[in-house]
Amino acid sequence: MLNVLKSREALLAASWLALIALAGSITPNFVSIQGLRDLMTDLSILVVLAVAQMIVILIRGIDLSVAANLAFTGMVVALLSVANPGLPTVVWPLVCIVVGAMVGMLNGALIAELQIPPIVVTLGTMSIWRGMIFVISGGSWVVQHQFPEGYLAVPRTQILGLTLFFWIGLTVAAGMWLVMTQTRFGRELYGMGGNPRAAQYAGVRVKHHEFWVYTITGALAGLSGWLWTSRYAMANTDVAAGFELQTVAACVIGGVAIAGGAGTVIGAVFGALFLGTLYNILPVIGVSQFWQQALSGAIILLAVYFNMISRKPPVRRILPLASPQGAGE
Repeated sequence: MLNVLKSREALLAASWLALIALAGSITPNFVSIQGLRDLMTDLSILVVLAVAQMIVILIRGIDLSVAANLAFTGMVVALLSVANPGLPTVVWPLVCIVVGAMVGMLNGALIAELQIPPIVVTLGTMSIWRGMIFVISGGSWVVQHQFPEGYLAVPRTQILGLTLFFWIGLTVAAGMWLVMTQTRFGRELYGMGGNPRAAQYAGVRVKHHEFWVYTITGALAGLSGWLWTSRYAMANTDVAAGFELQTVAACVIGGVAIAGGAGTVIGAVFGALFLGTLYNILPVIGVSQFWQQALSGAIILLAVYFNMISRKPPVRRILPLASPQGAGE
């Protein structure tokens, strides 16, 4: 029991609940049933992307293109829904997942096969997909009245008092937890992050796994494109700008090591919940978006520092120190 209470996940969960309680003391509407429902709906997108980013960081990579992937797939499906409003609603998330996975495959192929550093590849593809949004849309926006009714209504459907957004986020997190803890693939990803060369000598197909990690991350980013556009009823070139940094911050806060090989899905989820709740509270108490960006950077630095000192191995003393008397004899 004491080990559970001392775990990072438990501390994050307690901090998150304390943050909600603090917000409720300032703004009672924040902790109303509707307020909490809206909060969980908003946080679901960050949870999905944080889980996606977590598995990339775990293998010593990073995906700076997740937000651009989200925006691109969101624009693709938005334009498709406007041109074909009669298609079944299930088509929209499927299209986003497929398009997002293809974007992820490109990242994975460049990183795994050509051995280009992940930060270089994803920084480049981030710019490519942001530019492609402008190309396919001609710079125009897709706004609320242009979307089919089902496109916007279905994700807001409530199940047991919570929207479909929440259940999608929970399903993604639970599914990834099962993969990372109960499958050989998940265990091998931890080995890759801890020591890629040793993992390869042990028979782990490092390039194969690396390719599929970026593909999975791309698919989840694509799913988030549908969630984002249906939540905010808008698609444009600036959708989710800078959101990739929030996903990295959520992972780091959740205890995912930037150096790879350590971290949990639960930690990433609670990191996303804490960070997302904090961003929802700051505007309520009058903090500007500029300070919010500065705070995000400060949180990343602090979290990385605490991750480093918490995982610093204890000093091992092989030989006893010589006593002053013994030294003079």
